[in-house]
Amino acid sequence: MSTGSTGKRLAAAAVWSAVTWAAPQAIAGAPEIDYLKIDGDITLRRMVVHAAAPKGTVLFLHGFPETLYVWKDIATALGDTYEVHAFDWPGFGQSSRPVAGTFSYAPQAFAAVLKAYIAKAGIERSMLTIYATDIGALPALLLAIEEPDIARTIVVGDFAPFDRPAYMYESLQNLKSEPFASQTRAHMNRTSAEILANAYRRGLPKERQFDLPADVRQDMEAGWGNGAMTAADAFYHYYSHFTRDQDRLEANLGRLKTPVTVIWGEDDLYISKKMGEEFAGRIGASLDVLPGVGHYPHLQDPAGTVAAVRASAR
Repeated sequence: MSTGSTGKRLAAAAVWSAVTWAAPQAIAGAPEIDYLKIDGDITLRRMVVHAAAPKGTVLFLHGFPETLYVWKDIATALGDTYEVHAFDWPGFGQSSRPVAGTFSYAPQAFAAVLKAYIAKAGIERSMLTIYATDIGALPALLLAIEEPDIARTIVVGDFAPFDRPAYMYESLQNLKSEPFASQTRAHMNRTSAEILANAYRRGLPKERQFDLPADVRQDMEAGWGNGAMTAADAFYHYYSHFTRDQDRLEANLGRLKTPVTVIWGEDDLYISKKMGEEFAGRIGASLDVLPGVGHYPHLQDPAGTVAAVRASAR
């Protein structure tokens, strides 16, 4: 299914005509990884790839249970044309993990972190493309409602913009209310090794399953438990405010003026493509459903993600 202009549909079809599973060829220098202090409680690990004469900036926002390393090869490939940024959300990777009482880990709180990062990194908003997936997408959209000039364009996909539990995987439904949320949190922490090994493969037929690059897998493993709070704990806290912030987005869709493109894996096990169809239809955005692709298009087909970003960032 696709909405929007015929030209956009044809371009998207060309971009996503096949699943390659191979990381794109590196054509820029190695990404630089350092740390940027956001406030007294939060310091973000970030990755930046510099272009000699950038035509714009691309900022990638990861999902669960990922870290910024999932963007490394994609960022390197785009570094011939764009300055590329990515960071670990608080509670993930090597970024700060403040106590939940001092930081809520809510989508709205992540939106404030995103705004601060853009300002402190000195990114020119008028030249910025944000590419956000999973837990990264709702914060980007909440920020865009309040500040339509936050980016030139936003690409989102495979997330839950509205409170539609029936479109979500059972464990995600359970995170929305107690006592099931606490039980799911405990189960995720007990089974972290299985989640990190199989979350991105689950639901795909055997012939489409794939392995992560070793450095990406190792960084995700190292980032699961970096201090007292695990990635599952942060995910739990995010979900404890999730319905509230989904409702906030839905109530304010008329204020969403930043251009948005929606990309979705047709075989997403975790969040049904029906969610993407409703969201794109409600905001009048182009929707590109990717055949044979699951919840993590950027991991399953990184070359396709590179091409999609180039098309959106023109």
